[in-house]
Amino acid sequence: MDIKEQTSHIRRTSPIVANITNGVVMNFTANALLAIGASPVMFNAADEARTVATAASSLVVNIGTLDNTQLDSIALAMRAMNRSGKPVVFDPVGAGFTPYRNRACLRILTENNVDIIKGNASEILALASRHCLDLPGMNDVETRGVDAIMRTDVALEAARLIAQKLSCIVVVSGETDIITDGHRVERIEISTPIMTKVTGMGCVATAIVAAYAAVESDNFGAATAGMTAMAVAGRKAAEESSGPGTFVAKFLDNLYLL
Repeated sequence: MDIKEQTSHIRRTSPIVANITNGVVMNFTANALLAIGASPVMFNAADEARTVATAASSLVVNIGTLDNTQLDSIALAMRAMNRSGKPVVFDPVGAGFTPYRNRACLRILTENNVDIIKGNASEILALASRHCLDLPGMNDVETRGVDAIMRTDVALEAARLIAQKLSCIVVVSGETDIITDGHRVERIEISTPIMTKVTGMGCVATAIVAAYAAVESDNFGAATAGMTAMAVAGRKAAEESSGPGTFVAKFLDNLYLL
């Protein structure tokens, strides 16, 4: 399906997108999913992880406000999604910032299967470094957590290696978004600098990608469509807004109007 067909399919079927996500952006993420036409479910409890995963069409795993209880829920939910063959989209928020986050990323990436990883350049480099997956030829990288501090092309080789090792799609978000399956590379060059002034835009992008993955069996196509939807809505919102506050409202409007 092309992006128009995928977007129409989301709106016709309203797939359930389950989110174990960042407490900072939970409301924004849910509203963005509603605007695109999906049905968001937000949860953290391990006791309901299997039940929610069974009902969902895709799962977002976002470690922005991580704790050990959430890690247990993530493992249970991912296992259930893997068994049913439904997509898991992982956002390694702050990877490389603390040893705890690095250990969590390694557990998430090795105990179960991830279908799509979406992070900024420093997060993707951190996943490839010796502190996590320890991929050959990857040097260590310092990060400031969720801030994108380098251009996405710097992380292209790391993204390729991760995609090949884990048989998944890797998205490097930034001024130019990069999507790769380890061989093919797609670039989306619709830059909207004001996005960096609104917390949670990257987390929202992960959720929107998960909405497209819920209706598109080709994960490369789903990731490309999701990031394109973000870029188009963001560009239009930037043209219509006077600052970060109005940008958020216009961004949700333009997702709705896609």
